[in-house]
Amino acid sequence: MNITTSEKLFKEAQKFIPGGVNSPVRAFKSVGGNPLFIKSGYGSKIVDADDNEYIEYIGSWGPHLFGHNPEFITEALHEQIKNGVSYGAPTAIEIEMAKLITELVPSVEQVRMVNSGTEATMSAVRAARGFTGKEKFIKFEGCYHGHADYFLIKAGSGALTLGVPTSPGVTKGNAADTLMADFNDLDSVKKIIAENKNEVAAVIIEPIAGNMGVIPSTKEFLAGLRQLCDEEGIVLIFDEVMTGFRVAKGGAQEVLGVQPDLTTFGKIIGGGLPVGAFGGKKEIMERIAPVGPVYQAGTLSGNPLAMAAGFAALNHIKENSSVYDTLEEKSKYLNDGFAENLTKVGKNYAMTRVGSMSCMFFTEEPVTDFKSAVKSNTELYGKYFHEMLKRGVYLAPAQFEAVFVSTAHTTEDLDKTIEAHYESLKAIL
Repeated sequence: MNITTSEKLFKEAQKFIPGGVNSPVRAFKSVGGNPLFIKSGYGSKIVDADDNEYIEYIGSWGPHLFGHNPEFITEALHEQIKNGVSYGAPTAIEIEMAKLITELVPSVEQVRMVNSGTEATMSAVRAARGFTGKEKFIKFEGCYHGHADYFLIKAGSGALTLGVPTSPGVTKGNAADTLMADFNDLDSVKKIIAENKNEVAAVIIEPIAGNMGVIPSTKEFLAGLRQLCDEEGIVLIFDEVMTGFRVAKGGAQEVLGVQPDLTTFGKIIGGGLPVGAFGGKKEIMERIAPVGPVYQAGTLSGNPLAMAAGFAALNHIKENSSVYDTLEEKSKYLNDGFAENLTKVGKNYAMTRVGSMSCMFFTEEPVTDFKSAVKSNTELYGKYFHEMLKRGVYLAPAQFEAVFVSTAHTTEDLDKTIEAHYESLKAIL
């Protein structure tokens, strides 16, 4: 049997990198087999180390709203590279990025750049603690906010996929300050707040969960959460690392009509480069060093390459009002095709979608929270994943992730994907 280049690379990688990958979900552990090593991407396609081409729906886990390597982003990067890739000092484009984010997201009055989504969420919680003088915070079962210690309690995404929702290395002290509520269940939040009166600094939530599949908050739940936080003096944080500028120009908060006190960003604001940010009300953000006592720092925060790519991406969104109409049209077309296929094969699998993020769960029960999400048949998803891969479609190698559609996906791409979906379902059912 011939060994592929990807298999050779994976074998070599395991000698020097834990598990052969630099992020766990890439290892294909939940779907079986070995990961593909990618050497290039363009538009809606990626090419692996063996020169196999795939229609791809990960988009670097969300940021490639316009597909891989759009010209306006690569041009911005080339221009910046001529002048230098990093200074560790202020640059004018950081101001332009901050102004643009505050313009596009009305709840954000000031913003601090960081280097990852994890940095953004941990810094936002620290800011909330510093602002309120309280220590505990509430998160929701199945929501993933990065790998900071106090977030790895009943987390989603990779932690959920690998079956380690509470990680070794997380201290009991950290865990004690993390209070766990049920997604889309306001009564569970009220109960926790009553049991920890005047001790809760923040509530952090993915308003559209993208790490236990795609599960939106109900508008009633989110509005109730906003009111509760106002009444109790609690900072409401929206983790929009995945949804910010992905589901709408103003993110999930625009779609759901509720504004938080703080918002975290990532993915798209770097145009595909590693970046994050957190921002919100001026009175909270001015508690951050150097103007305030809450320390937060990053040597490479506001990196000029990430800022150049991110500014190009956000400015393209600002100047092209049809972006989200295009994404909605393409995403609906794909989902409608999947729904028709399910009817053909006699299945009523749960499907969720918000804008250009969607998920098909291998369960016929409605999926509204963590408990219903984990009823999905992950073994069947693994078989489905490999059948789709055989037909030239690259999906997330885990059930609890989103399908991301980009403006680069053509009708031909979508039709091929719908056909592959039907043939894959027939093969596994």
